[in-house]
Amino acid sequence: MTKTYIMNGLVEKMQSPDQDFRYMGLNDLLLEIKQDPNSFLGDEATENKVIKQVLALVEDKISEVKNQAVKCLGQLIKIIRESQMEFVVDKLIDFSAGKDEELRDIAGLALKTITAELPPEGKIAQKACEKLTPKLLGQLQSSTTAPETLIETLSILSILISRFPGYLVNLQVLPVQVLTPMLSHPRPAVRKRAITTLAQFLPYSQPQHFSELLNTYIIPGLTPSTNLEKQRTVTQLVAAVARHSPHQIAPALSQIAPSILKDSQRDDEELRESCLQALEALVLRCPSEITPFLSAIIQVGNQHIKYDPNYAGGDDDEDEEMADDEDEDDDELGDEYDDDEDTSYKIRRAATKLLAAVTATRPELLTTLYKEVSPVLISRFGDREETVRLEVWSTYGVLLTQTGVYGGVPQSTAEHTVGGKRKREEGMEVEETPYSLLQSQVPSLAKALLNQIKSPKTPAPTLEAGFTLLHKLLTVLPGSLANQSAQIIANAKSVLSSRSTSASLQVTCMSFLALFFSKHPPAVYASQLESITPFLLQAVAEKHPRIASEAFRNFSALLNAMQPVKGGAWVDRVYDEAVRRLSNHDTDAEVRSCAEDCIGDLWVAATDVLKTKDRKEWEYICRTTGRTDGAVKVVTDVATKVDIDDAWVNGSVEWVTILLKKSGRAGKVETFICLDALLRRYSQIPADLPANLIPTLKSYITPSEIVLLGSALDIVSLLLELAPKATFPEVERDILSDVYGIAHSPLLAGAPFESVLAFFAALVEADMQIAAHVVPNLVAAVEKAPKSEASLTNVAKCIGQVVKAQRAIAAGTIAEFARHLKSSSKARTSQVVLSLLVMGEVGRFIDMSPQHEIFNHAIERFTAEQEEVRTAAAFAAGNIAVGNLHHFLPVIVKMVENDQEKRLLSLHALKEIVTHCSHGQLETVADMLWTPLFENSENQEETTRNVAAACLGKLTTTHPARYLPQLQARITDANPFTRATVLSAIRYTFAESPSSFDDLLGTVILDFLSLLSDPDLTVRRLALSALNSAARSKPHLIRDHLPTLLPSLYKETAVNPELIRTVQMGPWTHKVDDGLEARKTAYETLYTLLDTCLSRLDLHEFLGHVAAGLADDSDEVKVICHMMLFRLAQVAPTATAQRLDDLTPPLEKSMKGATVTKDTVKQDIERAAELQRSTLRAVAALSKISQPGASPKFDAFVASTQKSPDWGAEFRELVGA
Repeated sequence: MTKTYIMNGLVEKMQSPDQDFRYMGLNDLLLEIKQDPNSFLGDEATENKVIKQVLALVEDKISEVKNQAVKCLGQLIKIIRESQMEFVVDKLIDFSAGKDEELRDIAGLALKTITAELPPEGKIAQKACEKLTPKLLGQLQSSTTAPETLIETLSILSILISRFPGYLVNLQVLPVQVLTPMLSHPRPAVRKRAITTLAQFLPYSQPQHFSELLNTYIIPGLTPSTNLEKQRTVTQLVAAVARHSPHQIAPALSQIAPSILKDSQRDDEELRESCLQALEALVLRCPSEITPFLSAIIQVGNQHIKYDPNYAGGDDDEDEEMADDEDEDDDELGDEYDDDEDTSYKIRRAATKLLAAVTATRPELLTTLYKEVSPVLISRFGDREETVRLEVWSTYGVLLTQTGVYGGVPQSTAEHTVGGKRKREEGMEVEETPYSLLQSQVPSLAKALLNQIKSPKTPAPTLEAGFTLLHKLLTVLPGSLANQSAQIIANAKSVLSSRSTSASLQVTCMSFLALFFSKHPPAVYASQLESITPFLLQAVAEKHPRIASEAFRNFSALLNAMQPVKGGAWVDRVYDEAVRRLSNHDTDAEVRSCAEDCIGDLWVAATDVLKTKDRKEWEYICRTTGRTDGAVKVVTDVATKVDIDDAWVNGSVEWVTILLKKSGRAGKVETFICLDALLRRYSQIPADLPANLIPTLKSYITPSEIVLLGSALDIVSLLLELAPKATFPEVERDILSDVYGIAHSPLLAGAPFESVLAFFAALVEADMQIAAHVVPNLVAAVEKAPKSEASLTNVAKCIGQVVKAQRAIAAGTIAEFARHLKSSSKARTSQVVLSLLVMGEVGRFIDMSPQHEIFNHAIERFTAEQEEVRTAAAFAAGNIAVGNLHHFLPVIVKMVENDQEKRLLSLHALKEIVTHCSHGQLETVADMLWTPLFENSENQEETTRNVAAACLGKLTTTHPARYLPQLQARITDANPFTRATVLSAIRYTFAESPSSFDDLLGTVILDFLSLLSDPDLTVRRLALSALNSAARSKPHLIRDHLPTLLPSLYKETAVNPELIRTVQMGPWTHKVDDGLEARKTAYETLYTLLDTCLSRLDLHEFLGHVAAGLADDSDEVKVICHMMLFRLAQVAPTATAQRLDDLTPPLEKSMKGATVTKDTVKQDIERAAELQRSTLRAVAALSKISQPGASPKFDAFVASTQKSPDWGAEFRELVGA
């Protein structure tokens, strides 16, 4: 069938007198277009015919048909021609301006649908905007347009400006000038809609238009002489502009904020509410400019949160606290008053939200908030309007969350202040901190809150919110509810005993109870346990999995808190229920996991009781199918903490062995940890155990899974230690040759390689004869291996470990390897390198002064042609010197001072000495090293300076009082290389220095870090690196100096055009940014500060620099900024959420990926994909804190990302994670 035939058939249906046929005709058209848009396109005359018929059905009398016609128009607008689009728009505009109210409504709906469905790409949207916007603005200017049409028109304009701002900029009629008069419309609904639309257009208008609006409408409209109606409108407009265009209104806040604060005192409830909402928007969106007014804003919030003119007191049951705290403004109202007329709750709710905004975005005011706001919030815990009450609790929850993140470290209970006043201790005044102030307010807080949730009539949402707030309080201030124990248990009992309690409320209540038990000593609640345990036991037996799981967690918390538990009826009941759940194959996975944990806790806390049982539970826990990670953890706990017999250990080892035989990597590391705990629990290792276990472990001795290789070798080492006679023959036969084969692998490093070394030590100690065979076998294995798979350093370390464990073979080993170093030797390069490395490893713990010639041979190799030989020679010389400092060190120092050719290698040798010597050894030779090292700090060669700096840093920690001032004195040295060395040296001291060093360093650290503003780029980069290290290792030393350091740090995050140069590379020119490394270090430092010095950062300024980094040309900088956004979404959600629309454009750009050209290579595409993944993680985190409707650009970006064929699935997975 041809397209024309199909379309004509549908038109015929749509013209049918039968409404069902008309509806089905539209429905079929909709399906055709969705399945294949081309089915509509083809013959223009037929297309016009179809469009006219659909528009005719917009006027249909049957509403279902009209709605279906609107849906069709939404799909058609995406594919029709430009002339047809103009026809559709004209027709709908005519409909919307007509007198038929029903037709006006449906036309408005159709226009909304069209604007919402316009495709963002392509010319159709641009043409639609150009055609539609002037007509819509014309409707607004017409005095005959009905108010309902005005509202619809304003809504359509809102959709257009939020979706296509770029197409609405160059209009002949200026939208702002058309929209402003709408603010004076007699209908409040029109004014309200006009406010939102105008605020959306302002960011895209010319600055002079906003200035005009500000000076002629906003500022005059806030004066006391203005009528109330206009004041309300202007105040609402200020709030809307602050939300959509804060950068425009922020400079005028000095004029606007005082007026709004004054207007909030006028006797009009709607105006007061608008003022409070405007202040909230300004606090959130204009953080810097609103700062001078925060004190007054807090006062206004505190005043209006109490505003309740219609409350006369006397309702003792529900509100016994409020009568005391209320400001009773009016006399008791007469009988004619209807509670439905009372809108004062809106003012209280707006005031609460205002205080929440201040609390969530101003961590620096925490102490002030606890003094001024917290007592007021507590006094309003019993507000008679439930929505306000929950808002107050939620605000207090924000205060607690901020305290947990920014409040510093909680004090111990003994240090807490009493009654909110400072107390003196030994003549010292204790500083008021958020924690101390909170502690002093807990009694009144707990009393007010517990009174609200004690009544059986309290609604479930209120109870849930109450227990959630108590949970948050205990998380922030553990142990703070000890005095309220009886009432807490009584309230929990009331909730758990009620049959009408929802599952969600029961879970929330029990979650709090578990925390209560774990955060308080048992003596606090011991007397009430008998009354609550029956209900917890009842919950354990519940079918609902979440309730049962939470009940098991409660008993686990009780057992952990009360251990040792000598008995009690509930212990047996919990045990029986846990065993019943574990024995049932249909048990929910979460319940099973909690029951397993509970059994483990029973064994640990109530060992004597459990030893009388038949141990059936272990049959059900130690299963080999399904998830076993929880069971492994339980067995590990019991093996570690309980003195249990070998029969149980045997059974558990058999089970763990089966798990290790299973394929797959998941959970294997934990399984090895469990096996380690079990082997250590044996009173005596069974004789047949090594023979059974070693074959299983052998399969893990492979370089393909390095981490598990380390874990397996740790177990072998443990067996060699615990049962050497039974284990050694098995190891020698099955495993040793495999270890020889992998010991030289360059993939081995870190903890797995430490396991290899520990294995050789254990092997040699288990059998003294084997040492003489291990060394040649290690050498033979590395010589057979391909060069790319042979790490001579690893082999040398293994040989060193063998010699250290069996000193008897030291002389033979030294003689064997020394022969390759003689000048007459014809040894291969690899043999020479290995011999030098072995001499270094052995020489560290054996005095080789009797074999002085070996040291001389190493020095001779400093001039070898091959770099690997020279490096190994420096390693050997330095480590041999460690074995006898006074004999060898002067020789190396002399070369540093006098032999320019060997200076760098001599410095490397010194670095080995400084690294491997004990603190005591270094103290004796520090003076000898200090001067020659500093003489090399002026060297232009960066490698030389770095080696010297590493040594100077280590030496400084040996005698800080002596050497730190000497480093400090060189900060002002005229030579930038010396200043660079000083910074590198001080950075090395951060890693491992005692607290006594911190005391000295704290007084001078600012002097070192002041080099952030040094004129030399290299010095600045090293100063940034030093600040980053200090922020990570010694944050307590720099916190108080951050106000001085941050301006210089922020300056380094900006791109400096003077450092960008153009390089000619053949026919191409390439830009090189010399400031990039410093900029990356600056952003890395910001990321570190976010983790360690969060409470000292101005988050609004910080966010500004993160936003700038998102647009940086460097992908590495962008990735660091994405990581910071991920973290900020967790620690400062409210402040970050206000900036989402500003962050959207650079995030969108990063998500676009690489532009593929003929010059694009595979690495470019992979790099772009990595950047997209990084962006995706940041956007997923930000999407969780986005408030619906508050950030339209960001919301649209998230919606498009979710629909993306390339990234949609991954994004949804990240959001769900």
